[in-house]
Amino acid sequence: MGDELSTEPLATTAGPRPPSLPLGRHPRDLVALLLAAAVVALCAWVARGEGVNPVELAIYEQIERIPSASAAVWRVFSWAGSWPGIAVAGTVALYLKRVRLGLECVAAGAVGWVLAGVLNGLVGYRPVPLELFGLEGIRLPGPEGFPFPSSHTAVAAAMVSVAGPYLKARYRHLGWVLVVLVAAADVYLGYHLPVGVFAGAFLGWGVGAAFHLVLGAPGRQTSAAAVHQALARSGLAPEKIVQVRGHVLGPLQYTVTTATGDRLRVEVVRRLHRRAGPWYRLRRLLASLEVEDEPPLSSTYHEAEHEALVTLLAEHGGVRTPPIVLACQAPDGSSLLVRRQIEGRRLTRLGADEITDALLDSVWALVARLGEARIAHHDLRAKNFLVDDAATPWLLNLTLGKVGADTKRTTGDVAEALVSITSVAGVERAVASAARVLPAETLEAALTYLQPLALPRRIRKQLSDERYLLTDLRETLAERIDRPIPPFRSPVRPATVVGLLLFGGAIYTLLPQLASLRAVLESLNEASWTWLVITVVTGLVAIVFAAVSVIGSSLDRLPFWHTTAVQTAAAFTGRTTPGGVGFFGINVAFMERLGIRRSRAVGVAMLNIAGTGVLGGVWSVVGAFGVGTAGLLTGVSIPHTWPVVAAVAGVVAVAVAVLASPFGRRKVIRPALQMTRDLAATLRTPRRAVQLFGGAAAYLAVSGLGLVTSLAAFGAQAPVAAVLTVFVIGQTFGHIIPTPGGLGAVESLMVGGLAAIGTQPTIAVAAVLTSRLLTYWLPVLPGIAVFRYLQHHRII
Repeated sequence: MGDELSTEPLATTAGPRPPSLPLGRHPRDLVALLLAAAVVALCAWVARGEGVNPVELAIYEQIERIPSASAAVWRVFSWAGSWPGIAVAGTVALYLKRVRLGLECVAAGAVGWVLAGVLNGLVGYRPVPLELFGLEGIRLPGPEGFPFPSSHTAVAAAMVSVAGPYLKARYRHLGWVLVVLVAAADVYLGYHLPVGVFAGAFLGWGVGAAFHLVLGAPGRQTSAAAVHQALARSGLAPEKIVQVRGHVLGPLQYTVTTATGDRLRVEVVRRLHRRAGPWYRLRRLLASLEVEDEPPLSSTYHEAEHEALVTLLAEHGGVRTPPIVLACQAPDGSSLLVRRQIEGRRLTRLGADEITDALLDSVWALVARLGEARIAHHDLRAKNFLVDDAATPWLLNLTLGKVGADTKRTTGDVAEALVSITSVAGVERAVASAARVLPAETLEAALTYLQPLALPRRIRKQLSDERYLLTDLRETLAERIDRPIPPFRSPVRPATVVGLLLFGGAIYTLLPQLASLRAVLESLNEASWTWLVITVVTGLVAIVFAAVSVIGSSLDRLPFWHTTAVQTAAAFTGRTTPGGVGFFGINVAFMERLGIRRSRAVGVAMLNIAGTGVLGGVWSVVGAFGVGTAGLLTGVSIPHTWPVVAAVAGVVAVAVAVLASPFGRRKVIRPALQMTRDLAATLRTPRRAVQLFGGAAAYLAVSGLGLVTSLAAFGAQAPVAAVLTVFVIGQTFGHIIPTPGGLGAVESLMVGGLAAIGTQPTIAVAAVLTSRLLTYWLPVLPGIAVFRYLQHHRII
């Protein structure tokens, strides 16, 4: 919608020629081909190895338990992946006059069958000793073993993959259901093991992707001819259509000149944009404010109609936005959104001298009118403001718009606009222009949304230095309107708590299976209550030392008792959120209340986490070597076969490549160097060094004593130093897994560590579960009460 995008004629059409159904290629076909090849290669490596995974045999035996009366049905499914299936698919396609589809299905099925035979010749059969099968009446392999891969599954997957672009979504999904049934039939009839059918499915998928790359497929692009036909059918009489050269991952757009001289902009909607991914949902769930999910849209045409409706209502409410002409569909099924062409440049393309105060005021007036019309934009990036030749701003791309929005949603728009204008005009000018146009009450409400978890990544990444500029924006706005920074709100939601309870229940139910659930329960009944009470005390005392460590991380003086209370509340907010997000947030909010600027408070929290992590890492390495030197480790060995060495070398190579990349330097190297400098500065101040590292060491030691006392409660004897080392290793490395409190990973590491130093599995499981429950999860309950107290007294 602006001439900042090149309008070089990549594809042009004129006149009333009837276009054919467009065929094209897409980068995702190449990605699919490479991924399929990698998976097949990995499965082939597994198939050539000695022995068979017990899990694979267990799956095979479970499928064999299906009643034998269904054998005839499974044979029919197996035929669907052989030559009869190829013949039927080709015949049906030809009967429906889909000649190209029929020929491709036959060719793809044949290629899948040939490639499966070639792989079988290269990999060979998988011999399985008959004594490994524990189920009577099971279908046993031939004398050579199981072939690899499954040719039936490969043929079925190849035909379904090739036919996918020609079919509607529901039929495409049914096709893949058929592939799964063919794979299950091959396993049930005793033809292949699960790895064989898994490789066959990916082999067929790769064959289909290769056909799409070589021959093209419908739906891979929307041609100018298809756009011409759709517009002509709608009565717009297009004369000239030119594809706009935009971002490679952006939407496909065309400029159109009609017979009446009108200039139009056509956007091709090929996928749903309003579908939030799991990571976005997780971040909004952790934000300290309630967020309502958007209702899903059913199709791309539904999305185009939705955007057209929102645009019309915004225009009716006085918002300048390019007028909608129509929404229609192209012959290939993609949806088209047609607008009037407005000549101009995006706000991000203007020079610094062109972004005047008058222009910024006009932009904020657009945001205000949008809010008055009760419409939430949800994507107020700077590039979605178009400035025409008269320096008048226009609002673009209402794809994510919400009609009838409440105040919370429109306030979120104000926060997004603050970030966007900051990215092009700086913090001071963004805040000053917003204060000239919007009332202080609106800007005060927007303060709550100026936090990383509440803003989508597409908004935050506009800032060159997201961490500090967002903090500076929040504090500058609070000072400008003379309002306090909003109090900290718990990032824990009911859904999070329910999920945590379910996940914790699963861990605490499945982990004892490593030993004997019955034996673990009997041990719990015989535990010493005195030692269990001492275990509870260690968990509470450890919080005090955590507060000392936080005090040592700050250059500013922190009150001891209030800091201790905040760490008690952090037992609730930090241990129930992935990655300890709640611990980080509550400490930052506490320091802000003391008058410490947010950027400095963030540095204190990060320094504390880094200091504790470094200490835990050093303790883990030194302790592990010490325990090994003392001869306390039993039955522990490091695998050193060539696949393991190759895997380790690959991981190291990938890690080096990531660290050497611009992303690694920006996200890992620079923060690590900054943390190193901060830790070095702390060491130069003896008092702070003792508080930071001494507090962290005492926290780990006292918490580890909780594991020692838990072992004592079950009558187990183990060297205290070895148990402390096991605890620190589990606590330090288990929390790398992004689950609340490292749930699952920490327990598994500790159980394995205790078993390695000679503790009976039953006692190890019982002691670890009890210790974690009493020292780590039980303090969450007083943490909730203290959290509410601190909120009531506005300490956080």
